[in-house]
Amino acid sequence: MTDSKNPETIVLHAGHRKDDTTNAVAVPIYQTTSFQFDSTEHAANLFGLKEFGNIYSRIMNPTNDVLEQRVTALEGGVAALALGSGQAASLFAIQNICHAGDNFVSSTDLYGGTWNLFANTFKTMGIEVRYVDPSDPEGFRKATDERTRCYYAETLPNPKLNVFPIKEVADIGRELGVPLIMDNTACPILCRPFDHGAAIIVYSTTKYIGGHGTSIGGLLVDGGNFDWEAAGDRFPMLNQPDPSYHGAVWTEAVKPLGPIAYIIKARVTLLRDIGAPMAPFNAFQFIQGIETLPLRMERHCSNAQAVADFLAGHDKVTAVIHPSQQSGEARKRADTYLKGGYGGLVGFELAGGAEAGRKFIDALGLFYHVANIGDARSLAIHPASTTHSQLSAEDQLATGVSQGYVRLSVGIEHIDDILADLKQALDAA
Repeated sequence: MTDSKNPETIVLHAGHRKDDTTNAVAVPIYQTTSFQFDSTEHAANLFGLKEFGNIYSRIMNPTNDVLEQRVTALEGGVAALALGSGQAASLFAIQNICHAGDNFVSSTDLYGGTWNLFANTFKTMGIEVRYVDPSDPEGFRKATDERTRCYYAETLPNPKLNVFPIKEVADIGRELGVPLIMDNTACPILCRPFDHGAAIIVYSTTKYIGGHGTSIGGLLVDGGNFDWEAAGDRFPMLNQPDPSYHGAVWTEAVKPLGPIAYIIKARVTLLRDIGAPMAPFNAFQFIQGIETLPLRMERHCSNAQAVADFLAGHDKVTAVIHPSQQSGEARKRADTYLKGGYGGLVGFELAGGAEAGRKFIDALGLFYHVANIGDARSLAIHPASTTHSQLSAEDQLATGVSQGYVRLSVGIEHIDDILADLKQALDAA
């Protein structure tokens, strides 16, 4: 049953039933660099994009293909591209439609690594990021000009945890011919950005999709719902001849295959040239992880809610950052876009500032002190001195990080054990 709309079924069945050669039920790991061509004509057709098939694992691989199909079905998109990391996915998402002289508008509420990529590395490429506070969606309109190629945001920004106004900004973008790219890393299952008008979804599969903390990876998912031709002048990289493929115009070249111009271009130009593929073994690991994703997200959400409630009543905690603790427009957006829970992340401020944060982290026993989120096990970190340490103090505050901020990624352990560890660490802070 692969035509189900239910995520619990999709994550187990989409994209693979059995191996055609051996009848194996588990997805095989195709640990190969290359694939045999049937003939010189077959090889020429593959390289000329006259037919699709496997050429070289830098560009495509059958194990990766199952993961791509599975996440595409989960999100209600048309195609996906597996990449070597979430950072690679963020890079490709923008670079696929932006070149030197272009700009894009991004939410200020970002993971620190993404902020650095946008503000510094893209600057060396001649691509300008324009940061906008997402509390006012109209800021995106005001920052847009004729060289704006896309908008970018995180659904549940790490570490600020204010849910992004997806539909409001997507509607502005569609009016102006600008697609919205959503990083949905922190809330798979809980939010489907395509349902609210987003055009492209980015994932760091390293996080919740994997859940096991063993593998690095990323994904781009194409919604197939944005008309790249209608705003042709805004997207020359999709609507003008590409010299790297003998003048192919991507919006025209892929029409017989469906609305997949964006994702095909990313695969056969960026992935071919830059070379940031997901390893087949990592794709296999993510397939194992995604099979339990709906169940894990339920537990992540319930445990994080209990942690937020506990911290809100503790005298050493001055603020709890979690959608359940929000009010007004922020809470309304959380309730609109997140279904089934508020995610597994919880932030909080300690009265003692950075020193108290250090003592708290060092006193933890059950929680791991690591630079990751989304593991099945519980994790904790002090962002100002780690994940966001390369940002200026002003930029740290813009992303929601203060010196006393601690971020928790609440795992799926028994809640009594989680709360006991937090209590003893707070006593030591």
